[in-house]
Amino acid sequence: MAATPEAVMAAYADLINRHDFALLIPLIDPKASFWFSSGTYQGHEAVREAFERTWRRLANETYWLEDLVWIARSAEAASCTYRFHWHATIDGQRAEGKGRGTTVLAKSENGWRIVHEHLSAFPK
Repeated sequence: MAATPEAVMAAYADLINRHDFALLIPLIDPKASFWFSSGTYQGHEAVREAFERTWRRLANETYWLEDLVWIARSAEAASCTYRFHWHATIDGQRAEGKGRGTTVLAKSENGWRIVHEHLSAFPK
């Protein structure tokens, strides 16, 4: 398990592009809550379904984070904001998108894990 919140986010940013949710499980708390534009997902199975649905729709997707800022930090919890970007193929056409995100991490006996993620579009 990653020793710091920064290490969790770095691993997450790398592993998410392998499109294998099993690789992400050690980074995500079993009761985590993820808020995406497509809905709210609670727990590993619901989060897995959301990720896998996205990966099926967005062929060859590459996802990355920029401008990560740690907005809160203690010995037990940390939170960061960032901009996210992606590009992929949808129905044979190149597509791309971006938005903003917030991730909350908590430290437990299993180390640091993501307990909440909220992704949204930029305001218009």
